[in-house]
Amino acid sequence: MEHVTIIPCLDMKDGRVVKGVNFVDLRDAGDPVDNAAYYREAGADEVAMLDIAATVEGRTTRVQWARDVAAALGDVPLTVGGGVNGLADIDALLEAGVAKVSMNSAAVARPELVAEAAERYGSDRIVVAIDGRRSGELPSGFEVVVSGGRKGTGIDCVEWAVRCEALGAGTLLPTSMDGDGTLSGYDLDFTRAIADAVELPVIASGGAGELEHFYEGVTRGHASALLAASVFHFRTFTIAQVKEYLAGRGIVVRL
Repeated sequence: MEHVTIIPCLDMKDGRVVKGVNFVDLRDAGDPVDNAAYYREAGADEVAMLDIAATVEGRTTRVQWARDVAAALGDVPLTVGGGVNGLADIDALLEAGVAKVSMNSAAVARPELVAEAAERYGSDRIVVAIDGRRSGELPSGFEVVVSGGRKGTGIDCVEWAVRCEALGAGTLLPTSMDGDGTLSGYDLDFTRAIADAVELPVIASGGAGELEHFYEGVTRGHASALLAASVFHFRTFTIAQVKEYLAGRGIVVRL
């Protein structure tokens, strides 16, 4: 069995790490470089940094933020997303020391970007983030949303996940808008629906609040990686506590 990876997520706005609930009501969660240094020492397998205001503000992601955080992380791989609109943006981020690049709104607007990026950089460096919310009008029950959750697309999340795999994405990052920041657990139906439809690694995201939630993300959500923000930023749990809990319940992790 592959190791399940633990990924703290730095949601960025105005140069600070923030954390909201259902993509709104943001709270300050500190300096990104300080957080990166902390997570490096704390045993993070990877770190994600998402510029949550970039698309809404009509700009590309802040490359300097990525450069500073990547430097603080050292050999811990960094995934950056938010405002990634084309190959030039990906070039700049990879040159800044980023290991993987995540795209969401731009991929929905022009799916060919996923294929172009995968061909140029390799699928293992391309993550497609799928922000979803519950919808009774679509076959899977989940609709893709973009622009930080502000716009519905009418696209079925599972159908989009399957298409992203065919286009060459290497990893999928589905985040439940309904679960985001609630601490009530991952949306297991959402995560599992996507994980079961593709062969790609799927990262559970949105709602982890208890140790049990991480275990459920793997066993019931069928995720191969677990992303969380609030519980790590506000020191509810350390990464070591999460890993020890998982290992104690038979999940393979890097201790």
